[in-house]
Amino acid sequence: MPARLWSHVIMAAAIAAMLLAACGAPQASTPSAPPQAEGAAPAEPTAAPAPDAAATDAPQTATSGGTLRIGRTAAPDSLNPGVWYLAEAYEIIFLVYDSLIATNLRNQAVPQLAREWSVAEDGKTWTFKLHEGAKWHDGTPLTAEDVVFTYQMIQGFDSFGLIKDYTTLIERVEAPDPTTVVIAFEDTVANTDERFSGVPILPKHIWEQFESEQEALEFENLEMIGSGPFRMAEYRPGEFTRLTAVKDHYLSPPKIDEVIYRVFGNDDAMVQALRTGEVDLIIPPETVIRTLQNDPNIRVEIGDALSLTDIIFNVTEPENCPPEDGQCTGHPALRDVRVRQALAHATDKQQLIDVVKLGLASPGLGLVMPGHGEAFHAELQDYAYDVARANQILDEAGYADTDGDGVREMPGDPSRPLRLRFSYPSDQFGADGTRFAETLSAMWREAGVELNVQPLEADALTSVCCPAFDFDVILWGWGAGVDPASLLYILTTEQIPTGVSETGYSNPEYDALYEQQLVTVDREQRKELLFKMQEIIMRDVPYIIPYYGQAVEAYRADRFQGWVIDPEGVLALSDRISLVEITPVQ
Repeated sequence: MPARLWSHVIMAAAIAAMLLAACGAPQASTPSAPPQAEGAAPAEPTAAPAPDAAATDAPQTATSGGTLRIGRTAAPDSLNPGVWYLAEAYEIIFLVYDSLIATNLRNQAVPQLAREWSVAEDGKTWTFKLHEGAKWHDGTPLTAEDVVFTYQMIQGFDSFGLIKDYTTLIERVEAPDPTTVVIAFEDTVANTDERFSGVPILPKHIWEQFESEQEALEFENLEMIGSGPFRMAEYRPGEFTRLTAVKDHYLSPPKIDEVIYRVFGNDDAMVQALRTGEVDLIIPPETVIRTLQNDPNIRVEIGDALSLTDIIFNVTEPENCPPEDGQCTGHPALRDVRVRQALAHATDKQQLIDVVKLGLASPGLGLVMPGHGEAFHAELQDYAYDVARANQILDEAGYADTDGDGVREMPGDPSRPLRLRFSYPSDQFGADGTRFAETLSAMWREAGVELNVQPLEADALTSVCCPAFDFDVILWGWGAGVDPASLLYILTTEQIPTGVSETGYSNPEYDALYEQQLVTVDREQRKELLFKMQEIIMRDVPYIIPYYGQAVEAYRADRFQGWVIDPEGVLALSDRISLVEITPVQ
């Protein structure tokens, strides 16, 4: 399931898992409210002891219990599963809610609400048997009717966010009895496992109160009555979220007592909190990785990630502007594919990697990534960094600098220079965003294109992005699901009014290929379709993908152990896979 970055890897990739045992020394108690660094969020309501500064690597004994504290620099945009957009919300939603099945680090379907399932010979009809002991956090029994209700509600609501795509092509959902769910598709569907794992099951007795889609979308869902291994205990928007463990969970009761997500004003405050023991786990900026690695109490894990950073062009055509929400103020030059191709030639991806990520990334090609295996079009021809070629393309297209100020203008309209608004989520990217904007500005200036850098917090950026399309260029990122098409759908025309499309890109050929690959189960045939889609995207340049990310997480080795890490470097530290397994070190 895709989600907006910046804070974590959304889905585990398709390889094996192992437990990483952390070592440390006994910890000393500290006052309940430790001093905070400048820019830090208010202290969480339940304080945990800070680590002893003199901790060693001597093996320790693990016990159950304890409060895990996770630091983030951005807050969830919504707790409503139909509205959320940011990764910070995803983390919490999929700790609180269960899906029918889950996907492990080997990309295998594993039980969650469904203890077992079967597939009809035609591949279209799935039958799930639910755990009889599953219940909602308010004590209400969870039944097949809740599953049916969830799927039917999502299907019936046109604007129900990122999860709606996982319910397409479903013909019917039925509950023959309280513990049986039957889901039938219109046709065979590729990678059905991920479709089931991407839909959080919602309690009918809570959500059936809404008589309209608008009421459901406006529901803040602050109590978050779910069936997952953690329940909502306290939520302060922009400050912290506290979840307590469901010790009698039907499948995976956590060994810890609670997890607290704290929001910090900036990276520096968050990193300092890790060093002093105010938090136990963060995603650190690349600039501090080496110093953190020298701390005997901290472990830094670096691995592969299904994530990317993208330069987003607003290419919305007037006829596709969403009638209710659309502003569609993008610079008209960006609707010219020649301009976008020129800017691709003017972008030195390796320099951006070196300056912004300190080498901890690889040049990007498209929305399908190397971690997607054979579906990744490795032979795809990228735009070589070539400023002379960029200028040649713009010259031939009629974009000239008639007044000699170094900035080109629209053909035949010298009053409209190629000055582009450039925004990024300042609360998520921090210093990375600043370095990126400065470096890219210098590159594109060589091609006669000027950037007006306008950092925005993630919530504000979301509001101008999609489906408002009130921007020119945005820097952001995506975390992808294990299915190679998990991000390709955001470029389909039907997603323009939903808020999922961020480019406004529309291409009937691309749309047709996307629909075709959905129902193609033959591996080679589907790969061919996915390759064609990647080629179209590269040709039309609705995005520039400067780099694919690496997963980096840092944690207090003297606080908790049992983190789940793949031997080939895939991390699952901050998601449910680890959080139900870790135990305190004492």
